[in-house]
Amino acid sequence: MAGELESCKPLSGLLSGLAQDAFYGHPGITEELLRSQLYPDVPIEEFRPFQAKMRGILKSIASADMDFNQLEAFLTAQTKKQGGITSDQAAVISKFWKSHKTKIRESLMNQSRWDSGLRGLSWRVDGKSQSRHSAEIHTPVAIMELEIGKSGQEFQNRVISSSSSSSSSTANT
Repeated sequence: MAGELESCKPLSGLLSGLAQDAFYGHPGITEELLRSQLYPDVPIEEFRPFQAKMRGILKSIASADMDFNQLEAFLTAQTKKQGGITSDQAAVISKFWKSHKTKIRESLMNQSRWDSGLRGLSWRVDGKSQSRHSAEIHTPVAIMELEIGKSGQEFQNRVISSSSSSSSSTANT
C-alpha cells in the first residue's frame, strides 16, 4: 500500500487533479474519480488522508506563492515531520510546482480580481440650507457619484455624501 502512494506517476496525476479542482474551477474532479483512476487498489480509508495531505501541501505552496528556495525548505521540513512526506514525494511535488507555478498563480490572481470597474466619477460640494439643528446650516457637504459596473453590462450609480459631522451613503440609483 505505502509503495502505491509513493509512486511518482500517480502522485503527479493526483496533484494535477487537485490543481484542476482547487485552482482551475473544474468541479468534476472528485475524490472517487482520482482514487479510481490513479490509486484503484488503495482503500478509500487510506486514500482520503493521503489526498487531504497532498491538497494541504499544494494549497500551502500556492497560497504562499513559494519561490524555489522556499519550496525546497518547505518540502524538506515536510519530509522530516512525523507523518509527513517521503523524499520521492517531495521530488514529485517540486517538479509539479516548477511546471505549474505560473498557471496556478495566474488562476489565483484571476479568482481574486474584482470584476467590476469604475466607469465614472463626479463630485460637488454643496452647502446645507436646511437642517434639524441650526448649527449645521451652511456647512459644506461633499457629494460623490460613482458609476460602477462590469464591461458590457449596465452599471450602477452610487451616491455618497459626507459633511464634517456625518457621512452617509445612498443606495443604487
